[in-house]
Amino acid sequence: MSEPFDEKAYVAHMEKVMGLTIEDDWRPVVEAHVAATAKAADLVMSFPLDDELEAAPVFVP
Repeated sequence: MSEPFDEKAYVAHMEKVMGLTIEDDWRPVVEAHVAATAKAADLVMSFPLDDELEAAPVFVP
């Protein structure tokens, strides 16, 4: 099992990596958005898929 996602550490790390400056007033909002995105990604990644499935080459509505 993987460790829980730490949005505060992730935002601080990416701020340095990307050379950004996040104002203290905005930091909680940015962290909340990153946490929400991580939660959505967890839902997508937890969806069970058969190993035999292949992506469709063309989308047809």
